[in-house]
Amino acid sequence: MPTEILMPALSPTMEEGTLAKWLVKEGDSVSSGDLLAEIETDKATMEFEAVDEGIIGKLMVAEGTEAVKVNTVIAVLLEDGETADDIDASPPTPAPAETATQEAEEVPTAAAVNPAPAAPASAAGERIFASPLARRIAAQKGLDLASLKGSGPHGRIVKADVEAAQPGASAPAAAPAGASTPAPAAPAGPSSSAIAAMYEGREYEEIPLDGMRKVIAARLTEAKQTIPHFYLRRDIQLDALLKFRSQLNKQLEGRGVKLSVNDFIIKACALALQAVPTANAVWAGDRVLQLKPSDVAVAVAIEGGLFTPVLQDAELKSLSALSAEMKDLAARARDRKLAPHEYQGGSFAISNLGMFGIDNFDAVINPPHGAILAVGAGAKKPVVGADGELAVATDMSVTLSVDHRVIDGALGAELLNAIKNNLENPMVMLA
Repeated sequence: MPTEILMPALSPTMEEGTLAKWLVKEGDSVSSGDLLAEIETDKATMEFEAVDEGIIGKLMVAEGTEAVKVNTVIAVLLEDGETADDIDASPPTPAPAETATQEAEEVPTAAAVNPAPAAPASAAGERIFASPLARRIAAQKGLDLASLKGSGPHGRIVKADVEAAQPGASAPAAAPAGASTPAPAAPAGPSSSAIAAMYEGREYEEIPLDGMRKVIAARLTEAKQTIPHFYLRRDIQLDALLKFRSQLNKQLEGRGVKLSVNDFIIKACALALQAVPTANAVWAGDRVLQLKPSDVAVAVAIEGGLFTPVLQDAELKSLSALSAEMKDLAARARDRKLAPHEYQGGSFAISNLGMFGIDNFDAVINPPHGAILAVGAGAKKPVVGADGELAVATDMSVTLSVDHRVIDGALGAELLNAIKNNLENPMVMLA
């Protein structure tokens, strides 16, 4: 019977997407792993793969269609011998509603295919949803589909499930219904119509929210309402770092490498997390996860929003390697070409507005991170030296925003001091 290809959730925060481009046309034969379409999510443009084989019977959503909800039918796949008449004869299968708060591991990341209503039944009389290819492979291997747990949307058994299964494998018991209690909804503010009424008679332009802006609004509201922030501030003298950076850049000029102050900040934070390992942690609801590597996220401004790509194992990488990786991630972030694993994770983030002339600011923690460092501009300031003499130095103001559930005050101060020491003694970072 024909199977319905659904709009997939390609990221944990995706609720709808834009079908940017079809890579197949009606009548094309496809196999598992073939590219079907390019889909714009709230964060990036991603390729969408088939999980089944068959013939594209009908494209239900046109190229360029925006705001296509997750689990909406976007195409229909036919088995050999089926025609478009079979599509019309098949009653549509409504997709169950999905919540917007699914965990990342619950979100399907490949092409989602929903079976037609007719499907094999288990001994208990329950329907078993499986793709035609999965059924054929199961028959060849002598597997009972009722014993398998599907990884496809809504528990559908797909090719990978059957290939990975061993004869006699049994499906894990389902979690009891009602095991989790949904969190109470946050109080709503004035409605959009009520706000618009305040400005009746005034000239304005109404700008609809795109997917990225909706996610940013939801995430930052969650952060400020649920994370007990506290703030630690220090001034860091940059003269030694600027001199050292200048020397390194002259020596690296032949390799086409030019280190930025931000590269040193990333390295300083990564090493500080190793020096204060208890602070290298994230909040995980009912527990704290303490990470071993220093995975540092860096905020990158793009048109209409921002990304926080993550530099994994930053403590192990050289300054030139960090610089090259950061440039690549930032360029692809601006083109919205990052894959989800490149901007998810990490325990710590950096937000640098110094290049915009901002002296200091307080950044909002990006959950589940334990802290974020807000970096201001370096500027010449009068300072009192160790000998009591007045001098001029280049000072940079930083603010560490800390999640008090994860990091207490003294621990946060220890982390910030380690960052300061690394930046004021840059040669130590190469030892």
